[in-house]
Amino acid sequence: MDSDRPGRVLAGLGSFLAAGPTSPADPRQQAVELFHRVAVSVPAYRAFLREHGVEPAEVRTFADFERLPLMTKENYHRRYPLPDRCRQGRLDDCDMVAVSSGSTGQPTFWPRSVTDELAVAARFEQVFADNFAAAERTTLAVVCFPLGTWVGGLYTLACVRHLAAKGYPITVVAPGNNKAEILRVIPELAAHCDQTVLLGYPPFIKDVIDTGTAAGLDWTRYAVKLVLAGEVFSEEWRDLVGRRAGMSSPCYDSASLYGTADAGVLGTETPLSICVRRFLAARPQAAQDLFGESRLPTLVQYDPGSRFFETHDGTLLFSADSGVPLVRYHIADEGGLIGYQDMLAFCDRHGFDPMAELGGPDGGPGGGPGGSGVRGVRPLPFAFVFGRSHFTVSYFGANVYP
Repeated sequence: MDSDRPGRVLAGLGSFLAAGPTSPADPRQQAVELFHRVAVSVPAYRAFLREHGVEPAEVRTFADFERLPLMTKENYHRRYPLPDRCRQGRLDDCDMVAVSSGSTGQPTFWPRSVTDELAVAARFEQVFADNFAAAERTTLAVVCFPLGTWVGGLYTLACVRHLAAKGYPITVVAPGNNKAEILRVIPELAAHCDQTVLLGYPPFIKDVIDTGTAAGLDWTRYAVKLVLAGEVFSEEWRDLVGRRAGMSSPCYDSASLYGTADAGVLGTETPLSICVRRFLAARPQAAQDLFGESRLPTLVQYDPGSRFFETHDGTLLFSADSGVPLVRYHIADEGGLIGYQDMLAFCDRHGFDPMAELGGPDGGPGGGPGGSGVRGVRPLPFAFVFGRSHFTVSYFGANVYP
């Protein structure tokens, strides 16, 4: 019996339920502090550092942090027992286990506790509050991700319930990826709410919308919003699905999540990131200048105090506390990082003002935590993600994934 756990859970929940949006004073220092907590509390990471000749006490600055060895599935997760990768070497300190999809060839187990969900719930809160104004609108959230051991469905369900506990007028139902059940519950429940949010994999959500339309479902009655994850899609796709679902504000009606089984949601599309991406979609040369390629990646904003990103040879690393804490974890996604002010300066050089674009009827004053006066605009850095080309085969220009 862990008699200290109730206190930790109550403290974590209390902090989440009371907190508004915050920005870390010094994310780099927080990353160094995370390293020291993990070095002390996680047996596998202590062994990992010994093997690489790292003395934790000598890591004092962010420059020292940047010299730490990269953590990968091969050199860390597949070398040390699962309990040793958890805090204090205790798997029983976690109350839930999710399983990755196995894109690298073998699924990985990712334990977590209820308090580990709260950092991810904050990202869902960002989407529901900033994109969907869910604090002022009663909302039916329909979880269409697969349920079971895979991370999407149950993790999403837990995070949305945390938002309801915080006071958001959200009611959640979880039919999973059962299309018939989704289309059965929506007419029964959605009429009682101001808006309906469908959360799922983009091609599946499109199939749900098309099937519902063919069956005579009038989506325009339900003020549909979308939370999407798992695949890069084009702005033409967003427009197409938006028209079919009766959505009229592309920057506010949908949001894609950059998430993994490893650490939940790492970043989210925001009204600002969508606005910039839509500008770039029609200007491949500007996209080439910004991303180094003309193809359009997923563009998200992230909280560096929760998920701290770095880049390595054109791929992303991140550090994050969770059931299995990760320090300089090489996720192997192709992409990069752009500072908030750098992004605004880039837009300005190309004659584009995203704040003016967002400041119409969907933006309006008063909603910008960063002082922008535009709803949904926060001064957070950007990450762009092309995907995991390390684990694809290109066949006549088409990427084939495991």
